[in-house]
Amino acid sequence: MGELSIKIRIAEREYPMRVKEEEEERLRVVGKLLNERLRFYKDQFSIQDKQDLLAMVAFETMVEKLKLEDEKAAHISKVGQQLNVLDDLLSSTNK
Repeated sequence: MGELSIKIRIAEREYPMRVKEEEEERLRVVGKLLNERLRFYKDQFSIQDKQDLLAMVAFETMVEKLKLEDEKAAHISKVGQQLNVLDDLLSSTNK
């Protein structure tokens, strides 16, 4: 698969990009989601300054990212514990 030249519009500005074909749809969805969150903060909190809007969306995004990383770490730990229990059970049956 090759690369495409696309333009993503965020906060009423266009950003030209060269992307892999398989990434195009994901990037367009991200652009749409960003614009939706910008609109949410603009409407909900009457924020007009684009830099403030972008900062709020960036902040919200990082909070969500850290939350997901914590959840992922907890799941990995739990799976590790369950694997240890299974390993102990299997070891005890081989004795």
